Amino acid sequence: MIQVRRPISLDAPNMAKLLNEIIAEGGTTALTRPVTGADLIERMSFKPERSAWHVAVDEKENIVGFQWINPKEDLPQGAVDIATFVQIGQTGLGIGSALFEATKKAAMAMGYVWINANIRADNEGGLIYYQSRGFQDYGVIEGYEMANGDIVDKRLKRYDL
Repeated sequence: MIQVRRPISLDAPNMAKLLNEIIAEGGTTALTRPVTGADLIERMSFKPERSAWHVAVDEKENIVGFQWINPKEDLPQGAVDIATFVQIGQTGLGIGSALFEATKKAAMAMGYVWINANIRADNEGGLIYYQSRGFQDYGVIEGYEMANGDIVDKRLKRYDL
C-alpha cells in the first residue's frame, strides 16, 4: 500500500539515495551529479510558498518515490515545473500516479494554470508516464548540454489544470 505525504527533513537522506541511484544508472534524468540530503533540503526551501514536494512511502515508511513542482524563471506566469523520481524497479506500480494526484491538487491550490514537464527525449519511461497523466507535447529543445557535457534532446509537455 502506497501512501503519499509531504516530506520532512528526516526523509531527505533517503530521497537523495533514491535519486542518486537513478542518476548513477543514467539515461532518465538531466541531473548528472550525486545529491545529498542537504541539497534536497535546500531545494525544498526554494520559494516554499510556490513549491510543493511529495514523497510516496510503502507500508514500512520506505520512500519509493518523490515528486516536486517548483517555479522556473523561463516559464510564463501561471506555469510551474515538475520533476518525478520513482525507485528503480518500482515503476508501473501506481507510485507516479499517486504522487501526481497530490501534486496536481497542490498546484491548483497555489493558483497555477499549467504544469511543465521537461523530459529527456531518450527517457522513454518518463515520456510514457507524463503522456499517461494527460500531458501534451508543446515543444522540443534540441542539443541540450547537460552538466557532464552530454548532449540530449528534450521534449516539453504541459498539463493544463
